[in-house]
Amino acid sequence: MLRWLSGILLLNINNLAGVPSIVYGILGMTAFATMFGVFGSPNEPYLELGTRFKRQYMTEGMQIVFLPVESRDSIPELSNGMTAFKADGSEVKLNIIGEDDEFPEDDATLAVSLFNDSEGGVVANSAWYSFRLPLGRSVLAASLTLMLVILPVVIISTQEALRAVPISLRQGAQGLGCTRWQTVRNVTLPAAIPGIMTGCILSMSRAIGEAAPILMISGIVSISMGPQHLMDDFSILPLQIFYWAGQPANDADPFTFQHVAAGAIIVLLIVLFAFNSVAILLRQIAQKKLS
Repeated sequence: MLRWLSGILLLNINNLAGVPSIVYGILGMTAFATMFGVFGSPNEPYLELGTRFKRQYMTEGMQIVFLPVESRDSIPELSNGMTAFKADGSEVKLNIIGEDDEFPEDDATLAVSLFNDSEGGVVANSAWYSFRLPLGRSVLAASLTLMLVILPVVIISTQEALRAVPISLRQGAQGLGCTRWQTVRNVTLPAAIPGIMTGCILSMSRAIGEAAPILMISGIVSISMGPQHLMDDFSILPLQIFYWAGQPANDADPFTFQHVAAGAIIVLLIVLFAFNSVAILLRQIAQKKLS
């Protein structure tokens, strides 16, 4: 029974290794970003921790002010004398204007004036430990999707590394009186770890260059600021390179974005070369020890 189940699992793993990466993106979008709709939606999550919400308003004096709210859907009832906050964190008292009220003329009053029917947008401030269900278009959802992409490769490389351990090492350990578990723990695994690490590093180098599954999750081609926590929006370097390469030339510096794209390409190639070099080095060390 166990051998039959193992054969089915190996067959599925080998089939998953040949699945296009875009299919993993669709799977990650359904399973991690939306979680099959079981826990609400990314815009209305079932659970949200470590996040504070504010309503952003534009006053009649073209100043941005914020009002803290309890949840994403909370809409505060504007009243005269409410305490709001500026972008620098300083407090101001709001002047709420009704339909029959006189419109203020001085700049100081206009800077804190809002109509009583003003609608503000939601701004979320998330801590480093923030978490929500479903995961939405977040770094964590993309990481789990890339885990699915490289999982078949890691399993197959681990299997081959274990098979590559000479049977004479196992027989010698068992001949000295070691049990099967002692042989696996003290002989087989230490001899196979360099090969396993080689497969993992090569899988990571593949994940670095993946763009299709992450495009399904992120939907963002370019960002100007990196993610601050696992629930933040993100993009990846291949998409950034594509965005920079397609930007129009600047009259002052015709090759601004082209230079940035070229630098990003060099950085990506250096990282991939470093990963592959470490994998080759580990493989050479493992072969020398086994020989």
